[in-house]
Amino acid sequence: QVQLVESGGGLVQAGGSLRLSCAASGRTFSNYAMGWFRQAPGKEREFVARINWRGDSTYYKDSVKGRFTISRDNAKNTLYLQLNSLKPEDTAVYYCAAGLQTTAGYRYTYWGQGTQVTVSS
Repeated sequence: QVQLVESGGGLVQAGGSLRLSCAASGRTFSNYAMGWFRQAPGKEREFVARINWRGDSTYYKDSVKGRFTISRDNAKNTLYLQLNSLKPEDTAVYYCAAGLQTTAGYRYTYWGQGTQVTVSS
């Protein structure tokens, strides 16, 4: 089991920044690829970004490229998402997830409870 707890969400004006954190406990954090997802009201959950277990490979949803940065500190068992140049359409509950890369892609097994990000215009 891996337990994930997100923090760092809040209310910010458009153009502002936030840094989300995801603290992991349980099984070895560095064994897992990590991802950030988000779910806006009335919409399905969507992928935002992912990072491999070493932290040297990242991938982003097109709409956040150049604005968001995913990173991890395996020594601190923590995943981060830096959100810059925020837009009202970034408003959502943000979730972190831990998973493994398979031949069919990434499979996320463990999920946090989420942290709310609200961007005002």
